Amino acid sequence: MSPSAPRHISVLGREAVEMLNPRDGGIYVDATFGAGGYSRAILTVAGTQVIGIDRDRSAVTGGFDLVEESEGRLTLVEDRFSNLAEVCAGQGIAAVDGVVMDVGVSSMQLDQAERGFSFRLGGPLDMRMGHDGPTAADVVAKASEADLANIIYIFGEERHSRAVARAIVAARKEAPVTTTQALADIVGRVVRSKPNEIHPATRTFQGLRIFVNAELDELHLALSAAERVLKPGGRLVVVSFHSLEDRIVKDFFNARSKTGGGSRHLPEVAQAAPSFQILTKRPVTPTDAEVAANPRARSAKLRAAERTTAPPHAADRLPAWPVLADVMRGG
Repeated sequence: MSPSAPRHISVLGREAVEMLNPRDGGIYVDATFGAGGYSRAILTVAGTQVIGIDRDRSAVTGGFDLVEESEGRLTLVEDRFSNLAEVCAGQGIAAVDGVVMDVGVSSMQLDQAERGFSFRLGGPLDMRMGHDGPTAADVVAKASEADLANIIYIFGEERHSRAVARAIVAARKEAPVTTTQALADIVGRVVRSKPNEIHPATRTFQGLRIFVNAELDELHLALSAAERVLKPGGRLVVVSFHSLEDRIVKDFFNARSKTGGGSRHLPEVAQAAPSFQILTKRPVTPTDAEVAANPRARSAKLRAAERTTAPPHAADRLPAWPVLADVMRGG
């Protein structure tokens, strides 16, 4: 494949691909294909094959040119990245040499007003990464005040979540809240920000987006799926953009790299053999130059680990936080 100028530069893209260390003949999963930045970089290594996954149909169709350029070395699949093991199996691949994930909403999605992700662009209050299921407007219309407060507090880390939820419920009694501007205005009336601070609606929009797309559950499941499909010596590289995601990745790697347990005063606790060796003792963060070129990179953190020969651990139980299906049926 002849290298060509990429349409999109992934945050920490160079560092992520260097950590992935693609080699001739290797099979890799770009679990969050987006604009194809990681896939394009991997494919510059001769003989590599890439399975690109994205739940956003427009990202998949936007990658067709790269599929053609790759001459059969890139396969794109519309699916959730939590299903990456099943996607690989569907391609007749039992094990891979590396998995890379760029977690969260993409710049392309944020920049499309009609997708409803951004309070800075007027559009319908949608926020779905895929094309099915309830929208953010549906959640705002249906969820109880208590559920809204929990969603905004847990997933948005908004300390004024109760006031925001109360304001949303009061506003929807007057008129449906169906646009990004309407929701941003509601939040702006109860959350104040000082100059140079983030927009008052930032955390509320983050909380709703994460909830609508079950992003944190997806991440939990995707990490376990990657553990199952990686060959010994295969690498898992994850770039995250806020503390909730980074904590999940950090805890996952820590739990699966532990050796032994107990203390000199207590008997050793039976523990599964480490399935990963951590490669990043501290997360890799963007350079000042990258942040200056792309302010959205400022909160990015990269963590990576290498698969051992040990069998995969049992999948972790998902946290007991609000679930979309329960909230929408009033449960």
